[in-house]
Amino acid sequence: MPPRLSTLDWVNKVDGFPILDKEPLRHTEEMKRLYTMVWKDTQGIFPIGYVPLSVLEALEATPENIRGPMEVDHEARTILLFQEPTTEAERTQLVGRLTAHWRQNQTFRMLKGWRDELWPVYGRNGELLYSIERVAMGLFGNARFGVHMVAFVRNNGDDGAKSQYDLRIWVPKRSATKTSYPGMLDNTAAGGLMTDEDPLECIMREADEEASLPEAYMRQHIKQVGTITYIYITDERAGGEPGWIYPECQWLYDLELPADESITPRPKDGEVESFSLRTVEEVQEQLAQGMWKPNCALVMLEFFARHGILTPENDPHYAELNARAHRFIPFPGPHWPDWEHVTPPQRKS
Repeated sequence: MPPRLSTLDWVNKVDGFPILDKEPLRHTEEMKRLYTMVWKDTQGIFPIGYVPLSVLEALEATPENIRGPMEVDHEARTILLFQEPTTEAERTQLVGRLTAHWRQNQTFRMLKGWRDELWPVYGRNGELLYSIERVAMGLFGNARFGVHMVAFVRNNGDDGAKSQYDLRIWVPKRSATKTSYPGMLDNTAAGGLMTDEDPLECIMREADEEASLPEAYMRQHIKQVGTITYIYITDERAGGEPGWIYPECQWLYDLELPADESITPRPKDGEVESFSLRTVEEVQEQLAQGMWKPNCALVMLEFFARHGILTPENDPHYAELNARAHRFIPFPGPHWPDWEHVTPPQRKS
């Protein structure tokens, strides 16, 4: 029988990249397999991603007329790439040429899942440096951005649900045919932020595509409730080779649906197999059994903390959740302004 998972187990699964100040030896070991991708602007050089050694080897083996000029500092373990074209559109074209070349030559298994969706890579001041095919982002360890929504109903104890809490949660089961985390449990709607897409419009799109939720109701009732940030290291269930680095920022949304179930999520695009309305205790048991997609489990735990279900008094790992689900990501982006100098806000523990 597999061990039951605690809040800390989930935090460790999702935020797997060691923090230098807390785990210097483990951080040093992790960095031995990585080079830091950097960018140069008028203010100097700054990091934008973590590149595994296998990707550096592929870059060095790729003709310059395909990947563009590259500067590698083996002492500092940095890579300067995609810098030469002067416009964002030209840089996006260069990145696309390189990743398409690797896809054609089957250089990396992850590229088999090509989606024809461009995701953004940002500079120091939040400007768009270039866009890259979404499944290729892990090759360069750039920060990724997405949205997650939890839909729930208030039951007030009058619907027969055996729960000490006055809410139940709409939980989808991912399709068994999905390439990543098939058959696992998920948040009601979620997805990645494409280039030039507003987070609210992204979750509106995902809620329609995945859950058939009406736009008019969504716009009137959805609430943006913060963000979570973490650095994930993939495992085999992610649909590719394990060990890819994914720094991520997710915008979080809550949506209260009518208790009479006049509006309910329903599968639409085939990514979700079914939806079920679960008590808090049922979701807690599902989490303990490891049935959730990892980053969605973290979103769910954050939901519990925000709604006073998970507290410092009833969970010894509350403070760790609070810190690690809002960790500093050393790469720029819109997750917070003045990214080099500002620590993202955290709940008081």
